[in-house]
Amino acid sequence: MAPAAAGAAADSDFNDVSSSKTVCVMDASGHLGSALVRRLLHRGYAVHAAVQNHGKLQSLEGLNYNKKKLKVFYADPFDYHSIMDSLKGCCGLFYSFEPPSDLSTYDELTAEVEVRAAHNVLEACAQTDTIDKVVFTSSVTAVIWSDDRNTTSVDVDERNWSDINYCKKFKLWYALSKTLAEKTAWALAMDRGISMVSINGGLLMSPDLTITNPYLKGAAEMYEDGVFVTVDQRFFVDSQICVFEDVSSYGRYLCFNHVINCNEDAMRLALILLPPSQAQTAAPLSLEDTKVYQQRISNKKLNKLMVNFKGEHQPDSSLD
Repeated sequence: MAPAAAGAAADSDFNDVSSSKTVCVMDASGHLGSALVRRLLHRGYAVHAAVQNHGKLQSLEGLNYNKKKLKVFYADPFDYHSIMDSLKGCCGLFYSFEPPSDLSTYDELTAEVEVRAAHNVLEACAQTDTIDKVVFTSSVTAVIWSDDRNTTSVDVDERNWSDINYCKKFKLWYALSKTLAEKTAWALAMDRGISMVSINGGLLMSPDLTITNPYLKGAAEMYEDGVFVTVDQRFFVDSQICVFEDVSSYGRYLCFNHVINCNEDAMRLALILLPPSQAQTAAPLSLEDTKVYQQRISNKKLNKLMVNFKGEHQPDSSLD
């Protein structure tokens, strides 16, 4: 083969590989989404970063990547065509829901909005021939809430679902939203033959975490039930990439790497959640309160999958 022909063939092979590794991150404007974009670019993927109109892609300063591998799209989860534009040419989607700015707090209306967004995105995936796999970000709160939550001796895992009526009864709107949206996504994925896995994350320890985070509704009950779990952003991102890349992944995965089940851990988290002025006056740790609640939630399925997963080859401290 002539050198020019050989070079053309090499370029063709490279383009084929590059094309097969183009993925979409939606919504890419939050801490999780932007961290995913960074990590995927670092691993060599071409990325379509889909941000909503009320958000923007966070800075990628300090990251060494090919500028041609990142395209930013403004995608409204309620605008079908903008979703389709973002997915064009992608082999995978990493999806997480960020509520619009005019729905900053969770209520029954938010649940309807999140369900509609999930439906639109999965339907768009079904109409995109190149999409091979969807990683759907859900929540541990879509797993833990039911009438028998503190009466069973069996650990909660990915086979459990939060009870819709229970969530409504106790106004657990965040849990309701995540449960209904995930169920909607699974129903559509099965009906349309979409390969999907869900990552049900614990409380995400992101830099902007505060006491107003809607995940924390029912925190005292989660704590006493032994199901109050958190997940570091780096671990959450690695988990999402792992389930996407591993061809054996299936179904749901509970994602957390810390359990809050003793007074010391609870106080440490409270100091993170509270503003500095309140943190200084927070009640001191009681030496008498040494009770440790038994962990009643399992992430063995995810841990088993990630045993051989190779994360970052180079440190990227900005993701912490």
